[in-house]
Amino acid sequence: MALRAVRTVRATIRSLRIYYGDRARAAAMDRLYRAFIQPGDLVFDVGAHVGDRVASFRRLGARVVAVEPQRAMARVLRLLYGLNRAVAIEEAAVGREPGRTRILINTDNPTVSSVSPAFVDAAFGAPGWETQRWTGSDDVAVTTLDELIARHGRPSFIKLDVEGFEAEALQGLSQAVPALSFEFTTIQREVAIACIERCAGLGYISFNAALGESQTLLDDWVNAEDIARWLKDLPQSANSGDVYAVAG
Repeated sequence: MALRAVRTVRATIRSLRIYYGDRARAAAMDRLYRAFIQPGDLVFDVGAHVGDRVASFRRLGARVVAVEPQRAMARVLRLLYGLNRAVAIEEAAVGREPGRTRILINTDNPTVSSVSPAFVDAAFGAPGWETQRWTGSDDVAVTTLDELIARHGRPSFIKLDVEGFEAEALQGLSQAVPALSFEFTTIQREVAIACIERCAGLGYISFNAALGESQTLLDDWVNAEDIARWLKDLPQSANSGDVYAVAG
């Protein structure tokens, strides 16, 4: 148990260094999100991890609801933002209905901890994922996007990064907000396709994407069918990125 705690602290420090230590990356992130967020807007950061997106949203003048199920990461968020009245912290996973679930914890790389066993199964032995191990677990609360909206208000933008559980999270949203993003991985393209279909059903009409941590959108906005085709054609080595959707 003590060894796991040491590994968690070491991984957290590594995450803080990676996600807060690159000024050029932070500036690129601000440029990207400025297209979706105006000062005074409410934004949901679902899967907030150590809060680098929270930092970007605050630099843009937004109020933020940071949602994070991992106890250690939620503790970091409270240390960094707990006294900021413009940031609300929800220690919970997000799914299609409220309740409780198990989160599978990657102690050495907590950014890929997940409440989706299918995600962990897909990652096992996959190219680029060979060193990842989910050796811990915890019982966590589950809320929904609709519940978050009822508590905090309707956001202008939702960022979803929940390691293979994005489609489930979108099932808990009954009405479109102006814009959102969700993470995709090439080991689970079917999850991203389900997200695209759900977004189209909610009324999102324009889609774009950014590969990896590039913080750079593709040249053109396209419809749901075209972004799904683009995703299916990506090489496996593309690994991950984010799809952006704007409502009509």
